[in-house]
Amino acid sequence: MKSIFKKIYIGIFFMSLLLTSCDEYLDDMPSKTSSVQISTIEHLDGLLASYRSFYKEPNNAAIYGSDDYGIPMDLYNARPSTFYQKGLMWYLWDVNNLVLENSDYFFSGAYSKIFTANTILEYVDKVKGSAEDKARLKAEAHFIRAYENWNLVNTYCLPYASKFYGEFGLPRKTSTSYEEPMVRMSLKATYDFIEEDLQEALKSKDNTVDRMWRGNAYAIKAFMARYLLFKGDYNNALKYANEVLAVKSDLVDYNTEMHYGKDLDYTINGNKVSLKMPYTHDEQMDMIDIMAWKEFIYLRVMDHGSWWYVPSKELLDLYDHTNDLRYKYHIVEDYSYDRSIQNYSYPGYVFFYKDRIPSGMTTANLILIKAECLARTGKIQEAMNAVNILRAKRMLPGSHVNLSATTKDEAILKVLAERRREMPFSIRWFDIRRFNYNKTSIDDVVLKRKFYSYNSTTILNNGALKEYTLPEKRYAAPLTDKDIFLSNDQLKQNKY
Repeated sequence: MKSIFKKIYIGIFFMSLLLTSCDEYLDDMPSKTSSVQISTIEHLDGLLASYRSFYKEPNNAAIYGSDDYGIPMDLYNARPSTFYQKGLMWYLWDVNNLVLENSDYFFSGAYSKIFTANTILEYVDKVKGSAEDKARLKAEAHFIRAYENWNLVNTYCLPYASKFYGEFGLPRKTSTSYEEPMVRMSLKATYDFIEEDLQEALKSKDNTVDRMWRGNAYAIKAFMARYLLFKGDYNNALKYANEVLAVKSDLVDYNTEMHYGKDLDYTINGNKVSLKMPYTHDEQMDMIDIMAWKEFIYLRVMDHGSWWYVPSKELLDLYDHTNDLRYKYHIVEDYSYDRSIQNYSYPGYVFFYKDRIPSGMTTANLILIKAECLARTGKIQEAMNAVNILRAKRMLPGSHVNLSATTKDEAILKVLAERRREMPFSIRWFDIRRFNYNKTSIDDVVLKRKFYSYNSTTILNNGALKEYTLPEKRYAAPLTDKDIFLSNDQLKQNKY
C-alpha cells in the first residue's frame, strides 16, 4: 500500500518540473508525462512562481463553521436542493458522516504545497545557482511549509492552549520520501515545528513587494504578525505589523476606487431584477482583479465551490447599512436569485467573483492586527487611531467614521467587530478558536444553530428543528477515513 503522499503528489511533482523561473503569471503546467532532471535554480524557482498552484484555500471548516455563515430556515425551505448535503454537514459541525467523504481538498492541497516546499529544500543545495538565489528559495520554502502547517493545525487540531498541548497535532513532513511517517506529533510539537520554519524564513533577504504571490521578506513578516497574534504575543505581533506597514500601507479607498461592475439580470415573477455586483466580480476567467488588489502582501484566497457565502443575520446587523461601503459593495442583495432560489430574497457576500475572498496577508489585515495588539495591551487611543485609518477608507465621510473607546475592554470589542466586518468568513473560524482560549472572556463566542436532523444522505426537513451546539473537541475538523487509510493507518483520528 502506498502512502498518502505518493497517492496524491507524484503526479503533481512531475507536472511541475518543467516550470521555469520568471516573474510572469504562469498559466500552463507541463504534461504529466514530462521528465526533467532538476539541475538548475530556475527549475526550483519555477515551482514557486506558479501562483495558481498555491493561491486557493478551499477550507470548508472555516467557510461553514463560524457564525458569519447562517442559513435562515425560511431560506432553506424555499429551495432545499440549493444547499448540498456535504456543506450542511460542515455547517452543523458533523463528524460521523464527514469522515466517510471521499476527499478533503483543503487537506490534500495543503500537503501538496508542503511537498513542493520540501522538494525545494531537498534539491536547492544540489543544483547550479547563486548563493543569494539559493538562500531566497530556502527561506520561501520554509515559509510555505510553515504557512500550510499553520492552516492545517488551525483546521484539523484543537486550538492553541496549554490544556491541549498534548493532544494530536500534525505529522512532521520534512522530505519528499513517500515512506516518511505520517504519525501525528503533539499540538505543542507542531507549533514548535512551525516556529522553527518561520525562524528560517525570516532570514529572507528578498525585499521585493510587487510580487504578492511570492513569499518575500515582507510576506513572511506579515504572517509572523498573524502567527504571533494567534499565540497571544501581542508586543511582537505589533512589532512585525509595524515593520511591514512602514514599507507597504496601501489601502483601497472605497469612496473613490470601489464601484459596481456588470449587473446580473434576472426575471423574477415577471419582473426584471438586477443584482448589483462589485467590479471585482466581472472577470470570470482570469486573475486581473485579484492581482490588481493593491492591499495584498501575500496572495491567498478562500475558495468556495458553492459560490454563495451566506451571511448570517448577526453578520449583516454588524454593518452600518447606510454608511459602510463594504456593505454596499460586498453584500449583494437578492443574491439568492442567482442560486436558483426565486421565491425568497436573501443576500450573498461577494468579493472576487462569486467564490473567492482574500485570506492571505493584506495591509487591512495588518492594520487590524496592529489595532488589536494595541487594544489588548491597554493602548486605547492608539488602537482607535489605527482602526480609524482603515475605517476612513471603507466608510462614507462623516462623524460615524471614527470609533472611540474609554476602557480596554471596549477598545478590544470595537476592534474585533471591525475585524469581523472587514474579513468575514476568511478568518472568523480561526478567530473564534483563539478567542475562546485566550486570557480574557469578553471575546468568547458560543456557537449554536437550529436546523433539521439529518442522516448520511437526507435532511429530514419534515421534522422538528434541533439545536446544534459546537462541542469543544469539534474545534478540530475530522480527517477522512480515506486519508487515514492512505497513510497505512499511521494517521490517527481526532478524539471526539
